[in-house]
Amino acid sequence: MPAHARIVAAAVTAAACLGATALPAAATTDTGAVISRGVTIPTFYNPPATLPVADGALVRSEPLPLALSLPGIDGPLPGRATRLMYKSTDSGGRPVAVTGAYIEPTAAWKGNGARPLVAVAPGTMGQGDQCAASLGLEHPLRFNGQTVSVGYETLAVYRLLAKGIAVVVTDYAGLGATDRLHTYVNRVDEAHAVLDAVRAARSLPGTSVTAGSRVALFGYSQGGGATAAAAELQASYAPDVTLAGTYSGAPPADLAKVTEAIDGSDLAGALGWSVNGFLQSDPALRPIADAHLNAKGKAALTDLSTMCVGDALFAYNSARSTAWTTDGRPISDIIAEEPALRAFLAEQRLGTIEPAGPVRVATGTSDNLVPHAQARQLAVDWCRKGADVTYKYVALPDLGDSLINHFAPLLTDQGDAISWLTDRLDGKPATSNCSGLPSQP
Repeated sequence: MPAHARIVAAAVTAAACLGATALPAAATTDTGAVISRGVTIPTFYNPPATLPVADGALVRSEPLPLALSLPGIDGPLPGRATRLMYKSTDSGGRPVAVTGAYIEPTAAWKGNGARPLVAVAPGTMGQGDQCAASLGLEHPLRFNGQTVSVGYETLAVYRLLAKGIAVVVTDYAGLGATDRLHTYVNRVDEAHAVLDAVRAARSLPGTSVTAGSRVALFGYSQGGGATAAAAELQASYAPDVTLAGTYSGAPPADLAKVTEAIDGSDLAGALGWSVNGFLQSDPALRPIADAHLNAKGKAALTDLSTMCVGDALFAYNSARSTAWTTDGRPISDIIAEEPALRAFLAEQRLGTIEPAGPVRVATGTSDNLVPHAQARQLAVDWCRKGADVTYKYVALPDLGDSLINHFAPLLTDQGDAISWLTDRLDGKPATSNCSGLPSQP
């Protein structure tokens, strides 16, 4: 990445531009603590051998110190946080422990009804357990010379808390929880983790969230895909979680197209996280990967499995998958050739199910990392199914860097997105603009 682009990317993500060193996979100490790139993961994140039966059931909880907190007259600002572990179900129907955090806001809710709840689905954090969003609330910027982890979702979380909205953040399956690899962009795992986070927050004692609290979802990028999937699967997986509104920003709705876009980009490391996640979800795909990946490719997957976004930005910036395959073809070509891989990605496609409740789809017209066209297509697909869709295109010029083109709309649109969600939580109806979508870019 050129120096000027590196500086702007850092400003956009509020991160320090620091390099990362390639390290071996995470290790476990004699005490059972996992160490990932020099970061000791609290033993809280080690799941027990047996999980509860009910999805969303709390496994354990403990106070979570917020790094960015101030004393206030009515309590700490912006609120009081609790670390969570709860039970969910993965795409294979297996029980899985998921971690996250609940924050009880100090600010009063001034809207109608009981204090509402928003489930925040984080954007891409990485695949190492030290990258988990709940740990990011405690350590917004972590740099130890071995890893760079940035809790950039804190801004959206704090903006919601300032409105008196309770927030629950999911870490997703395998990110934070130390028993498995994070199944990056697996739509079912992510949807279940988001919906079960709501259930877990509801069951947490001592909060102001009630059975009558309205619920909404907020997510951008990976998080936008997770909230979109949750809205699609709510009726079948969590009919007890009624959704007042869902914000899906820059959703990776079509992974085949996203795979092509990220290959060779600033965030090429995400391609490795995707492959790692696919193999975690479906081990039957591993022989295909073994046949097509050369030694360099296999080493990259192992290396990336413990990396955060900051690490991958510098260790694998502009990397091309042609250097990872035995015949020099890009991974997207191999996916197109292999029926099992095509079928797996087809299962991840968003837009095939009508979402529950009103949804707001936002996408930057110059986004070429999570391509604008495939995100817009999600809105089109949902409109055709009769969904209540508010489509928002964020018209920004091409800023010359794919990562900046992707993150700039997040900051540009975030205030409007939160206002839209707040209106839904206040009981105000949404106004679909599906009829005007054909004339919008």
